[in-house]
Amino acid sequence: MKLTTFILFTAIALGCHHDKAATTTPPATPPSAQAAPDTTKNQKVSHTLAMSPDLVQLCGIKSTESAANPKFDFDKDELSTDDRNVLEQLATCMTTGALKTKNVRLVGRADPRGTEQYNLALGSRRASSVNEYLQHLGVAPTQLTQTTRGDIDATGTTEAGWANDRRVDLDLAQG
Repeated sequence: MKLTTFILFTAIALGCHHDKAATTTPPATPPSAQAAPDTTKNQKVSHTLAMSPDLVQLCGIKSTESAANPKFDFDKDELSTDDRNVLEQLATCMTTGALKTKNVRLVGRADPRGTEQYNLALGSRRASSVNEYLQHLGVAPTQLTQTTRGDIDATGTTEAGWANDRRVDLDLAQG
């Protein structure tokens, strides 16, 4: 009886086998392992935004007077009026100007006060605010890539330094 059960079980198992291509999802690369974009030359263009020089030049972005201290308020992800004015210039450039066929990368950042997981999520929400507003202005979702670095590259050790860490960097996506 045991041999019959074994044969029956084996036959069922083999009969249920399907030759499917194996599908695997590559593991997500944690932000700390991703190559960080070089943002050291980014220009402050609004309260919370810094743009790569090529974006500023290609689009003729006019920065606002408050751009000297770009920052999101502590634990916030809302865009200011100055941010919206700069993003409107970028959206025009991306829909009808020099960047019509180009892609832009949005990198959300946070200051180091909080857990790594929390700061990654906060950076993501900040980048998402910019992404959503640009799409609202007519930029195609396929032209935008969004990521977060959280507090990985934060350099501030005082309130003034932390304020500079709370931002979204925008740069021309390569490739």
